[in-house]
Amino acid sequence: MATLSGVKRLDAGLEFRWQDEPIIVLTIGELRFLCPCANCVSEINGDRIIKRDDVAADITLVDMQPVGNYAYRLLFSDGHDSGIYPLKYLHQLCAEADE
Repeated sequence: MATLSGVKRLDAGLEFRWQDEPIIVLTIGELRFLCPCANCVSEINGDRIIKRDDVAADITLVDMQPVGNYAYRLLFSDGHDSGIYPLKYLHQLCAEADE
C-alpha cells in the first residue's frame, strides 16, 4: 500500500494524495455510503445495510479525526459518526475510483 502524503478537505469531498499515485477526490456522499461500520455493513454476512438512497444529496462532513496513525473517524451531517476508515480501506477506495 502506498503512503498517504496528504488529505485535504474540499467542499465536494476529500482529496487524497498517495505517494507516487494520482490525486483522488472521494465525495462526501460516497464516503458516507461506503462507511465500513457495523451499522452500515452486516457483521454476519458482510452485506451493505445502508442504501445509496439513504444518503442525502446535501450531506456534508462535519469533522474528521485521526485515529492513531492508521485511520480516520469521519463525522457526517446526518449524525453518523461510528465509521472508522483505515488507511488501507481509503487507499482501496481511491484505487477503485481511479479505475
